[in-house]
Amino acid sequence: MAVFHPRLGNLVNLQVLVFQDNQLTGSIPPSIGNLATLQQLSMGNNQLSGSIPSTIGKLVNLQFLELYTNYLSGIIPSSIGNLGNLGYLYLNGNHLSGSIPSSISKLVNLVYLFLGNNRLSGSIPSSIGNLTNLFWLQLSGNQLSGSVPFSIGNLVNLEELDLNNNQLSGRIPSSLKNASLLRYLFLSYNHFTFDGMEFVARAFP
Repeated sequence: MAVFHPRLGNLVNLQVLVFQDNQLTGSIPPSIGNLATLQQLSMGNNQLSGSIPSTIGKLVNLQFLELYTNYLSGIIPSSIGNLGNLGYLYLNGNHLSGSIPSSISKLVNLVYLFLGNNRLSGSIPSSIGNLTNLFWLQLSGNQLSGSVPFSIGNLVNLEELDLNNNQLSGRIPSSLKNASLLRYLFLSYNHFTFDGMEFVARAFP
C-alpha cells in the first residue's frame, strides 16, 4: 500500500506523523517539506523506496526523524544539517550511498545518530566531533574508509560507539580516552593496524 497522498503537504499544522511497522511503499514526496510544524516523523520498518528529498531540511522544528529499515537509496541530503532541533536521527538499514555529509556536524543537539547498515563510503568527517551531546553513534555495516578522526575524543557524552564492518584503517586515536562515559566500543571487521594492549595503554592510561 502506498503511503503518501499528493495532498499530504497540505497538513501544515501537523506536529506528529507516525507510520512505523507497516507495509507502506512508495517514495517520500518533496511536499513533506511543507509540514513546517512537524516535530516527529517516524516511518521506520516499512518498504519505502527512492531518495530522501532535500526538502526534508525545511522541517526545522523536527526532533525525531526515523526512517530506518526501508529501501531508501541515494545520498543523505546536505540540507539535513538545517534540522538544528533534531535529537534522534535513525537512517539505518537502508541502501543509502555516498559520503556522510559534513552538514550533519551542525546537528549539535543530536543524542542518537544511527547510519548503520547502508552503503555509505568515504571517511568519517572530522566535524563529527562537534556533536558533543551524542550518546550513541552507530556507523557499522557500511563501506567507510580512512582513519577515525582525532576529534572523536570530543564526544565526551558517548556511551556506545559502533564502527563494526567497514573498511576503516590506521590507529584508533588516543583522544578516545576523553570519552570517559564510553561503555561499548565495537571495532571488529575493519583494517585497523594497532596492538590491542598498546591501544589500551595509550587511550586509557
